[in-house]
Parts: sequence; structure tokens; C-alpha cells
Amino acid sequence: MEIALNILSKDKMGLLRDVASIVFEEGGNIKYTQQFIIERGRNVGKANIYMEIEGIKNAKELAQKIRELDAVEDVTLHDPFNKIFGGRVIVIGGGAQVAQVAMGAVNEADRHNIRGERISVDTIPLVGEEEIAKAVSAVSRLHRAQVLVLAGSLMGGRISEEVDKLREAGIPVISLNMAGSVPEHADLVVTDPIQAGTFAVMHIAKTAKFNIEKVRGKRF
Repeated sequence: MEIALNILSKDKMGLLRDVASIVFEEGGNIKYTQQFIIERGRNVGKANIYMEIEGIKNAKELAQKIRELDAVEDVTLHDPFNKIFGGRVIVIGGGAQVAQVAMGAVNEADRHNIRGERISVDTIPLVGEEEIAKAVSAVSRLHRAQVLVLAGSLMGGRISEEVDKLREAGIPVISLNMAGSVPEHADLVVTDPIQAGTFAVMHIAKTAKFNIEKVRGKRF
């Protein structure tokens, strides 16, 4: 069984170690975790720890043992992010092109999510080779990211280098048909931004038959 739990606690050194030890003792394997200090609201200054764990037989018992730690104030159980937000389509590039790709992706995701899928679309309009290259590099570190669409009129240089690294990490890249070297490094090149967003969602949707592997290297 895979579960998710959220821990509200005092900002205390060593707490993450203590929580991980309890998870280990209960036979669980931590698949994903994030920790941050709350910056707003009534709990400002406190720590928030979120974990997705597999292998736990009794989730309520695990939560109770964590509650007994001195620094912990509350523990709540949830569905993992992949059951709530699902796989992520990431769109990076110029504002106008990003908006059009997002339109296609959101419309297509809606069709599949109605049938039980969980697909989310994340966008960030950026300008500049260095800024876009850093964003592309970060995609491999994003939880649940499954495909990247590069939307712009000119991309190359360091961006192309990061595209190659991302593809090596197992995340396919769709590029708009643009100037620069990025289209030569992408898995798929699409002229229409709305269609690019549609293809991206269809690639990760279990209820679609499109597979980017079958059209790799082609232009549409």
C-alpha cells in the first residue's frame, strides 16, 4: 500500500531523521519527501514535512507513532500526489507560445481526466538562454514530471545541451518549430503550439494511443 502523510512540527534539528527511523521500523520505504518552513498563516515558522511511503501495512499506527515525537504537533494521512494531480506536463518558453501550448494541453487533459486520468499542466514563461537552460535542467528534479514542451521562437546553445541531458534522464522533449538548434535535439517538433500541447498530454495519458517513441525525430 502506498500512502502520503503530512507532518506539522516545531522547527527542530534531527526531526527528519527521527521520522525516517520510524518509517523504517514499520517496514516502509520513502518514495518522495519534501520539507519546508511555513512562511504564512497561523503556523508561520513551523516545519512541514510531506512524505509518500510504500510498504506500510497500518497507516494509522505509523501516524500515531510519529505523533508521539516531542516536536510533532499534527500528522494527517492523504492520497499520494500521483492520485490527485497525476503526471505533469511542463511547458517552458515565451509567454505567447506558452499560453497556446497550455491551451492545447489543458483541453486535452480535460478529456482524459474526465475518464479517470490525473494529468496536470505546469507552465513558466521565461526569457534568456541562461534562464531557460536552468529551467530545463530542473525538470528532471520535478516530482511527477513526464514530458517537457519548449515553446518559443529562438532557442539553442546551452538550452540544447540541457535538452540532451533531460532526454538521457528519460523525459521526452517536444519543441515548437523555431529558430535555433533546439528542434534538432528534441524528440518531436510541432509547428502548431496547440497541437504540441495536445501531443504532450496524449503521450502520458493511459487512455490515449499516441506514443512519442513511434514518431521520434519527425516534424508536424
